[in-house]
Amino acid sequence: MNMSNELKNEWLPKFQRRYAQRNREGKSRMLDEFCEDYGYERKYAIKILSDHLPAPTGRKPPGPERQFTVIEPVVRHLWLSAEQPCGKRLQPVLHQWLPFYERRYGRLPWARRRLIRQISPASLDRLLAPARAEYPGRGRCGTKPGSLLKTEIPIRTSNWDLTQPGYLEADTVAHCGGTLAGEFIWSITFTDIFSGWTEGRAVWNKGAAGVVSATTDMEKGLPFALLGFDCDNGSEFLNHHLWGDLAQRQLPVAFTRSRPYKKNDNAYVEQKNWTWPRQLLGYSRLEDATQVSVISAIYKEVWGPLQNFFLPCLKLKAKWREGSRWHKSYHPPRTAYERLRDPGISSRKTLRQLRDLYESLDPLALKDDLEKRLRGVLRPQTKERLLGNPKL
Repeated sequence: MNMSNELKNEWLPKFQRRYAQRNREGKSRMLDEFCEDYGYERKYAIKILSDHLPAPTGRKPPGPERQFTVIEPVVRHLWLSAEQPCGKRLQPVLHQWLPFYERRYGRLPWARRRLIRQISPASLDRLLAPARAEYPGRGRCGTKPGSLLKTEIPIRTSNWDLTQPGYLEADTVAHCGGTLAGEFIWSITFTDIFSGWTEGRAVWNKGAAGVVSATTDMEKGLPFALLGFDCDNGSEFLNHHLWGDLAQRQLPVAFTRSRPYKKNDNAYVEQKNWTWPRQLLGYSRLEDATQVSVISAIYKEVWGPLQNFFLPCLKLKAKWREGSRWHKSYHPPRTAYERLRDPGISSRKTLRQLRDLYESLDPLALKDDLEKRLRGVLRPQTKERLLGNPKL
């Protein structure tokens, strides 16, 4: 039978008190009788009999002990400073950045340092789940097909030699806001396939002269020689200016292009379009020509060192198919600087220069400098991204 409201109001508190006083076996027998007499499902009976009862004392809550909550402020601050990486990339960031954090905010207790070094990527993702930001959707494509040199510039049909750095992929990103009409700033991203070393420059309207100038300036800052240059089929790259500068040198650079409408041919640089231009400058429209040099300086002096020396990236190790599913395996996250330090990759002179540059940098100072410079670039209505002092 169904319990009437009057009977429920009169007898339910008594049932709840009796249920709370019984042991496990007694509760089970009481549930059997309660469900048989009143026709309730067992789970529902447990719910109404356990409702409004004080939590049992002297018992630990189910699940593992929540030991990492005490380090959440430090982890959150470093996560924000490192541009919100996933747990797998954040774990080596915590190990590398912790000395810089303690240098600025004071030494942490030994127990908290131990927890920071022990926390796993999955635990980091769970710990930071409430703090994760929501990012906007995809941007608009601004590639205009270039057909002038398609017969001279071959399509890359095989992988380059990936045992040494120097083979770059290039792509452009439009800072056009909601429309491609008019004039605005473009970002060019250059990524080395072997090491992941990435550089960026800003140009006005992605004209041929500006692209050549940006490419030349980028090449001067590379810690290795430029051996290959691969791009999409946009007219900003497929023109006589850039082709003449790269392919017609005394020691020519291998100049290739991807297949039309095949973005995965430039996968290494395509995946950097988020972590470089979009994560830094967002999707707003940048139409002040005087900011081109400012943005290029940010890429060259702040964003590049921060990304290449202190923010590790994942690199695909193997990919295989089982039935209808693809499986992927990745190398441990490493920075581009760490990959260039592998034996036999860079010369002693280059290693010494990179080491001196690394020892002169502070990731938290770079982050502060970045926020200061971005104030004059981003729109006034853009939400300020400055971090507070999270000292514990």
